[in-house]
Amino acid sequence: MNEQAWLIEPSGPLRGDVEVRGSKNAVSKHMVAAMLGDGPSTLHNAPEVGEVHLTAAMLEALGIHVEIGDGEITLERGSVIEPRVPEKYTGLNRIPILMLGPLLHLAGEAFVPMVGGDPIGRRPVNFHLEALRSMGAEIIEDESGITAKASRLHGTRITLPYPSVGATETILMTAVLAEGKTVIKGAAMEPEVVELALYLQRMGAMIELSPDRRIVIEGVEKLHGASTWLAGDRIEAFSYLVAGLVTGGEVRVHGCPQDRLVTAITTLARMGARFDITDDWLTASAPDGLRAAAVQTDTHPGFMTDWQTPLMVLFTRAEGMSVLHETVFENRLVYVPALQKMGCEIEVFSQCLGGPACRYHDTNAKHSAVVRGVSKLRGADVTLPDIRAGFSAVLAAAVAEGTSTLRGVNHIERGYHRPFDQFTSLGLKIRRADV
Repeated sequence: MNEQAWLIEPSGPLRGDVEVRGSKNAVSKHMVAAMLGDGPSTLHNAPEVGEVHLTAAMLEALGIHVEIGDGEITLERGSVIEPRVPEKYTGLNRIPILMLGPLLHLAGEAFVPMVGGDPIGRRPVNFHLEALRSMGAEIIEDESGITAKASRLHGTRITLPYPSVGATETILMTAVLAEGKTVIKGAAMEPEVVELALYLQRMGAMIELSPDRRIVIEGVEKLHGASTWLAGDRIEAFSYLVAGLVTGGEVRVHGCPQDRLVTAITTLARMGARFDITDDWLTASAPDGLRAAAVQTDTHPGFMTDWQTPLMVLFTRAEGMSVLHETVFENRLVYVPALQKMGCEIEVFSQCLGGPACRYHDTNAKHSAVVRGVSKLRGADVTLPDIRAGFSAVLAAAVAEGTSTLRGVNHIERGYHRPFDQFTSLGLKIRRADV
């Protein structure tokens, strides 16, 4: 079978407008939440990403009717629920684990295959499973997947050892129909998590967001369908802002509110970027060049781990030595060899650089990077290991000398809304090829 690749020529400054839609991370979680409602639910401003079709196929297999239109997804639970996610979805993404709680409520039992996703480090499911066990589920794990049973789930107190986004979402979607009160301590408070909580509240859930990473949920008897408009994707918004800065151009991003980009804007401003921000759009340019920086990723409201991949390419355009310290995923720097092949001067280290010691400080995980700029980049033939790495390689190719061949572009299309069209509209010289 021929694989799709993108051929990219150096293109000069990228300029133009990009409209971002709802986030990949939010849309699939909202689709799962819609399982819980009696009656139809509609998600507006949905992105066209591979993740949507993958999640829809899994939901259809469970007996949920899904209709995908232009920017709109309508979902309604059928009369019969099949409690098994088919094994053919093994390892494709991390959505099946989030279906365990809803399936236990709807069918009293569940099977989900082993989860996958980008190879950015261990994203253990034990936080999810321990939470479900504490709410009364019996769970068995084997090499094929996870089997769970529960006659009635009950509320409980759960302290997460780390503010895991996925585990917080699992507990939210399970606790809303559990008997009694659930208190999550150490919860993730990312905008996408809050967005999911607000959606569940629209469906009739009783949820309080308390200070100090506490979420209190009182279980209700049933939920109804609801509609919502998904807020703009902050990863995509940041990625396109950086696309403008990397190439010496200027991209105007519409559809992502400023409050989702607070830390990102300040980080880029410290590097010399100038911003123009309105209620409708924001744009960044660097007419006087870029300065090196030291940046540490963190849970919200810190600098988002998904922002560091385009930032790494931006570091190669900044004068001097920049440092990145990744504290969220230990293998997030898996994409660095692809950038090194294109001439990016990046060294990775297992020590904690550019910030206080993190939870990987006494491990062998290479989670810090030092980047020298300005690097002279060259075209290369590279294979992309994951979604965010794919985008960063496109940015490097845009300023490299010579043609680049990027393989594995299905990763980019899994996570970004029509990236080929968006880049073309900004002036990138890009074409598809079978390789």
